[in-house]
This record gives sequence, C-alpha cells and structure tokens, in this order.
Amino acid sequence: MNKQLTKDYSPYLTFNRSEWSALSRRSTIPLEDLDLQSLQGVNDRLSLSEVTEVYLPISQLLNLYYLNAKNMHKDSNHFLQMETKKVPYIIGIAGSVAVGKSTTARMIQYLISEWPEQPKVDLVTTDGFLYPNEILESKGLMKKKGFPESYDISKLFKFLSELKSGQSVVQAPVYSHLTYNIVRDEMQTLTEPDIVIVEGINVLQPPKNVRGKDKPFISDFFDFSIYIDAEEANVEKWYKERFQLLRSTAFKNPKSYFNKFAKMSEGEALAIADRIWKETNHTNLKKNILPTKNRADLIIEKGEGHSVTEVKVRKL
Repeated sequence: MNKQLTKDYSPYLTFNRSEWSALSRRSTIPLEDLDLQSLQGVNDRLSLSEVTEVYLPISQLLNLYYLNAKNMHKDSNHFLQMETKKVPYIIGIAGSVAVGKSTTARMIQYLISEWPEQPKVDLVTTDGFLYPNEILESKGLMKKKGFPESYDISKLFKFLSELKSGQSVVQAPVYSHLTYNIVRDEMQTLTEPDIVIVEGINVLQPPKNVRGKDKPFISDFFDFSIYIDAEEANVEKWYKERFQLLRSTAFKNPKSYFNKFAKMSEGEALAIADRIWKETNHTNLKKNILPTKNRADLIIEKGEGHSVTEVKVRKL
C-alpha cells in the first residue's frame, strides 16, 4: 500500500506545524503578558510562538466542539420538552511520563478561560486517584506506580459519574509530588464547572474485564480527548533530564520523598534514573499508554526540545 493510500485510510487528518498554524483565526485572547514560566512544567519548554502556532488553534477547535455540545443540549431539551441542566464538558489529556501533559493541560486551561463565553474551567490530575503508598506497598505495586492497577479506578469512576450527572459540587483527592503520596484530609472542590480537563497517563486506558463483565472506559466520560506523543528516545531523554534537574531543586527539600537522590553522585543518580525508566516508565509506556494513542480525538506530535511538529485530528 503506497503512502497516499495509507494516509487516505487513516482515521486522522494530519497537519504539519505550518499547516496547523495557518488554521488559526483572529483571536482577542491576551498573550503578550502571558506568564509562560508559571504554565510550563519541569524541563518543559514553552515559547510564545508555540502558544500562537499550536495551542491557540487547538483552543479554537475545542471552542467549536464545546459550542456544538451546548447547542445540542439546547436542541435536545427543545425536542424532549424538558429543561435539563447542562453537564460539564470533559476534556481528557493522556501521554507518557515527561512528555509534557501538565504543561499542555495548563496552557489549554488558560486559553479556554479566555474564550468569549468565559467558561469556568477546572483542571484535575489523575495522580490524586492513585492508591496511597501504604496500600501500594501492601499490594506490592510501588514499582508499578502509574500502571492502571495502581489507581483506585472505582473512586475515579465515581468522580466522573458525579460530574456527568450534573452534581453541583464534586470533590477530587489531591496528590503531592513532594511527598510522592496522596494528601490526607485535603480535597480539590469543583463547583458547577462548565469544562473540566482530566490529565493523566492512563486516562484512555481500556478497563480490565472482571469475571466476564464489561466495565466502562474512563474515556466514556470524555467529550474530547488529546494524546501527546513523541519518539521514545526523546521521552527517555526528557525523563532523565527532568530527574537530574529535580535533584538540584525539589529533591533537595528535606521533606521530599526523593531527597536521598539529591545526595547521590551524578553517576549513581543517572544509574537510578535509567533503572526507573527501564523497569517502570518504559514498560508502562509500551504496555499501557502508547496502545491508547489512537483512541484520542487529537494527537500532538512532539520533536526535539518538546517542540510540536505535527497535529492529527480525528475525521468526523
């Protein structure tokens, strides 16, 4: 099969960066004074050109989908002769560790909040739905933290179900990257959000069949989903660079779970980072995360230096 036929049979429309940038419409969103430093994650790189050429058009596309959902709700109410409450529009963001999910999620949150409709948008990470470390240790799952089995899926389903049922106030557990654990007695409260962004490595993961019973997908609750992709070698490089950067910053905090790594020699630390990548993150990427890529509505392809090279949009 030749390249053109392969492209024609793809469920996605593919745009290189310049093609994608050319789709951007005139925007009133203020970007001149945008604090990029506050939005980008550790070792991630976010430039104003990246925002205007990549994320602004993504935001504009999301706005079309969101307004279409609002209109559909209005038309449905008219047809059914009912007045039902509009439930939150949920956007899922998935991808490997160190690929830049948090930066993308925060950037999209900012752009959505600046839409003319000024929707109320909340960002929730699935880290809060990990089992506490003591439970992971009892289950022998500490080395598989981030794998599907390390999450309290029933709690995550409950949270998403409450959102989609139109419950006015919904709470999500909070995770601390400092202590590498769930924060006890602290919750993130969402009060009547218009849009919720749910970011996590396995949010597009299919459920495991339990005793012959099919369970719903987490993504069944999503109205739109995004997957952030990059060559495996780049992701490994970014993970190790981030690990080294954290050794000289966050890991130096005596309260940090990873404080011991800050005291190691560079050689010892690199060996640890390599082992964690191979035993945990690489395995999780190949087995659980990457296979979910083609379930996304939009795929962001990154190249060297976290620069976006391509955007794929699922055909309608």
